Amino acid sequence: MEIKKILIIGGSGFLGNAIYKELCPYFNTFGTYNSARRSFDKNQQFVKYDMEEDDIYTILENIKPQIIISAVRGNFAAQILAHQHIVEYLKENDCRLYFLSSANVFDTYRKYPSYEYDKTLSESVYGRLKIKIENMLLRLPQNKMAILRIPMVFGNSSPRIKGIKKFIWENAPIEVFPNLVLNVTNDDKLTQQIHYLINRNKTGIFHLGSKDLVHHEDFIKEVVERIGDFSPIYKRVFTSNEERYLAVLPKDNKLPKNLQYGYQDIIDHHVMR
Repeated sequence: MEIKKILIIGGSGFLGNAIYKELCPYFNTFGTYNSARRSFDKNQQFVKYDMEEDDIYTILENIKPQIIISAVRGNFAAQILAHQHIVEYLKENDCRLYFLSSANVFDTYRKYPSYEYDKTLSESVYGRLKIKIENMLLRLPQNKMAILRIPMVFGNSSPRIKGIKKFIWENAPIEVFPNLVLNVTNDDKLTQQIHYLINRNKTGIFHLGSKDLVHHEDFIKEVVERIGDFSPIYKRVFTSNEERYLAVLPKDNKLPKNLQYGYQDIIDHHVMR
């Protein structure tokens, strides 16, 4: 069996690096980095890539991956151009793309959770960017791509948890949204799910998050309790008078039971490891 070659675009970011660590024992895994961290310079599996200056096509030609994972962040116009070049590469090569999208592609629909084949519509710039790239990919043959829509991501070294801890230490208010109903994930659960999808050559649209929903305020307060015995200041932000949903649930493309989890698992096992 030939070992698959995987390239993670955005491999030095929080999620990209978590995916790299999950996959590198099993596949010939490469990543791109554009951070100042020296550790990536020395790693032969990492390639410097500045999305605003470098052409991703050159890197793809050099590495020749069979699987591309796009976890890249940064300048929106540069992201769109990079994905146009990735699409060109996919058309010409035996290669598949896993694109990390977001629950925000549905952020206009406030009254209910969203499923895989619901129509996307967003009022946020970020959501519209993800929709634009998704639409590019949906024109490809399905065996060439998978769209992975993910909700809010937590986990010990996640920017969200780091931010919460910083607010606690600085005695600054933590923003909570009492009317926001969502599902959640963390780096561990998400990377296991992505590993499964790659192993099984799965393609199409997947909603990767907890199978149940929780209010943002309740979730954050439970997380803070796990961090330690603190009495932080909460700033309750009401963006609407009624409940609004930002949740992506699977209906058609469900993962096996052992890869499904509830929001309580995220609180219990992965906030304070």
